[in-house]
Amino acid sequence: MFATRTYALNAQLRLTPIHQLRSLPARSPTGYVAQGEDPQFEVGSAQGELPPPGWYVLDLRFELEEGRILAPCLYPDFGAGVSEALRIGLAEPDGDGRSRSVVLIGSRLHRLRFDPSEQLAQFAVREFRLRRVSRLRAVWELLCGIQRARREVLCEEAVGAGLRFLRAALRGRIGDGGKALLQHYRRALRQGAHSYQHWLARYDRAAAAESPAAKSPIDERAASEPTLAEPAASAPPPTISIVLPVRDPPLPWLRRCLDSVLAQTWPHWQLCIADDASRSGAVRRLLREYAARDARIALRLRENHGHICEASNSAIELATGSYIGFLDHDDELAPQALAEMAHAIGEHPRARLFYTDEDKIDESGRRFEPNFKPAWNPDLLRAQNYICHFVAIDATLVRELGGLRPGYEGAQDHDLLLRCAERLDDSQIVHIPRVLYHWRVLPESTALSGGAKPYALEAGRRAIEEHYGRTGVRARVEVTEHGYYRSVRGLSERPLASLIVPTRDRVGLLRTCVESVLQRTAYRPLELLVVDNGSSEPETLRYLDELRQREHVRVLAWPHPFNFSAIVNFAAAQARGEVLCLLNNDTEVIASDWLDELVSHAVREDVGAVGGMLYYPSDTIQHAGVILGIGGVAGHTHGHLRRGSNGYLGRAGVVQNLSAVTGACLALRRTVFDEIGGMDETLAVAFNDVDLCLRLHARGYRNVWTPHAELYHHESASRGPEDTPEKRERFLGETSIMLRRWGELLTNDPAYNPNLSLENLHFDLAFPPRSQVSRVSAPIPPSLAIPVNA
Repeated sequence: MFATRTYALNAQLRLTPIHQLRSLPARSPTGYVAQGEDPQFEVGSAQGELPPPGWYVLDLRFELEEGRILAPCLYPDFGAGVSEALRIGLAEPDGDGRSRSVVLIGSRLHRLRFDPSEQLAQFAVREFRLRRVSRLRAVWELLCGIQRARREVLCEEAVGAGLRFLRAALRGRIGDGGKALLQHYRRALRQGAHSYQHWLARYDRAAAAESPAAKSPIDERAASEPTLAEPAASAPPPTISIVLPVRDPPLPWLRRCLDSVLAQTWPHWQLCIADDASRSGAVRRLLREYAARDARIALRLRENHGHICEASNSAIELATGSYIGFLDHDDELAPQALAEMAHAIGEHPRARLFYTDEDKIDESGRRFEPNFKPAWNPDLLRAQNYICHFVAIDATLVRELGGLRPGYEGAQDHDLLLRCAERLDDSQIVHIPRVLYHWRVLPESTALSGGAKPYALEAGRRAIEEHYGRTGVRARVEVTEHGYYRSVRGLSERPLASLIVPTRDRVGLLRTCVESVLQRTAYRPLELLVVDNGSSEPETLRYLDELRQREHVRVLAWPHPFNFSAIVNFAAAQARGEVLCLLNNDTEVIASDWLDELVSHAVREDVGAVGGMLYYPSDTIQHAGVILGIGGVAGHTHGHLRRGSNGYLGRAGVVQNLSAVTGACLALRRTVFDEIGGMDETLAVAFNDVDLCLRLHARGYRNVWTPHAELYHHESASRGPEDTPEKRERFLGETSIMLRRWGELLTNDPAYNPNLSLENLHFDLAFPPRSQVSRVSAPIPPSLAIPVNA
């Protein structure tokens, strides 16, 4: 059915080493030693011909002796030389050394280069088979490749990509559909589980230490950072007591868990084990064996099964250390986990709660799905237990709080973290952006599926509601469809909200915005300030005259050159509301409670700016918050994901603290707007919203993004693209202002993670990480918070 043509290594195509490869000709097949980070083969044929343009499937099989095969790729030369823009990434080999990739050769080849790895390795290539395939076969292979990369039997992304291809084909655009599918495939290869293996090999100390190539200079991070040392003699080294409740775990995983503690490079630890009446005599024998092996292991064998909270509290009673850490009986600590924790304790002597990044580990020991977390993010903690593992808490604080509370099983750690947060200020909660905990994935564990333990969701919901009760907040907590939490905050008073809508002509956009606000917004009282920036089209002028007669609407004139900051400052001075809401004229209200949601956060004393969820008309995400550093200054996250998507670890669907939100839909109290001097009028078009949010953050306010205030946004439709020399010059000038003003903050957003990329909007891994020093989310220097228009 499918047409194929084969180009086999031993027949028509051959590999000739040309760079950083030493041959081992005594081997059969010929072996090679990669002698650097850029080994290269020339791909050729005995006849001097290369494959013609078309779709191909490349089957590779490596025989690996030492090191790793990482990021294999092809570099085609179509006559102008090779470049990174033309690089064709290949699937990384599986455990048997096999790799299967779809390759599109778009033009006639002059040369073809094969780069087998970016890591030192000794290997042989047993198979290099390139087969010409039909477009139909290529589509099938692309969909299968996406599923393999995602490691799912029925991959949602593959199904969606297939449906989009089918729609394009039915419209007669099969070529465009194929190219779009190829982009999905290449993205899946980059983001699949193997890309994390690549990242681990290069930047993770523990993973690199396991590799024969670890002695090479390719581990950039380890080579560039000092080895951790014990604190100075004047400060006694902290002892960390690890609490380990045990209840009938599989013996291999329990042994791996215990061994991970014994392997710690930091010697000042105590392992406090409480066996919760395990039914297996083998479990108790193993625990006694380990307790006899090391005096730092304290063991309590409970006679009654009290579940995880009571068992953990029994272990806490054994703890003598100054900090208490928590470990599950089938999980593992990275060898340097406690050393990193002790180092952070020495750096932040006032801090009382420390947490790290984590990943998952399967039954074969493969690590995957890293969870790279933000610095302290209280609103996110009220939506999900993002802190989770590994956490260490001041032992005195744990005891003051009474340890874990029975009745919250499944969410006991979430409940404890919420109670700790009520006692601490921002500078006392420290994030260590390193993967120091490996969460074991077993069929029954919440690491595999939060839905595996539905009782945990209800326990978490109650814990958050009680947290609000203790802190005097009126809020109802709901479980979301993705298994997280939404807090619906009550309003004891409903302040007047002033909606500021700058506009110029484009009456269709303005009418859609205004009518959606007036007809679909449930919140009252409100006033709508339409600021006309020199409209001249007759239909627009007639509509503005009509608006002057409407209830709740005022039309203000700003007959000056466009300056968004100046327009907002002008309107804010005339607004009567206690809450200001900036709203683009190309937005459209979707849900009636959008303004209730924004105001409920804006009135909080600790909050500065509040932003909502904006969609393109195609029901894909346009704005789900702003991350600093993306694109140089800032960029919107989760762009183009479809409406209802979960996003990175649920963050596209929950309320959280972000450093900035877009001015296209931004609410804040008038008092805080005035406190920082309004918007900076030297930033006429770009980044004025980001600058506003950062100055609020510098004053100690939290900025909040919520997905529960939903609007459509026809982005920049009323101003057009930045496509003239004048606009580009203005944009570069505003970029320069932001870079000078905010400096290093733009590359170390506390709401993001330095292990994540600034090259795109989708929380991809950073190659290399920017910095992995411990972080607090305390305000930036107050000198940056002065009013700019005072």
